[in-house]
Amino acid sequence: MAKLTFREDLCKGCGLCVTACPKKILALSKTKLNHKGHAPVECTDPAACVGCASCAIMCPDCVITVER
Repeated sequence: MAKLTFREDLCKGCGLCVTACPKKILALSKTKLNHKGHAPVECTDPAACVGCASCAIMCPDCVITVER
């Protein structure tokens, strides 16, 4: 199982990682905002992550770290 880490303070909520995820387990938060006023990304099912790192590759701000 892979471990996803998000730098929520730097996330601008663009959603590119959400569309890049082949397992469709990423979503923009509906309950919190970061200090910039953006809804950060979060993983809805960490156990389903296969560690492909497509989300991290697509992120223009490098806020996602994938550990296998």
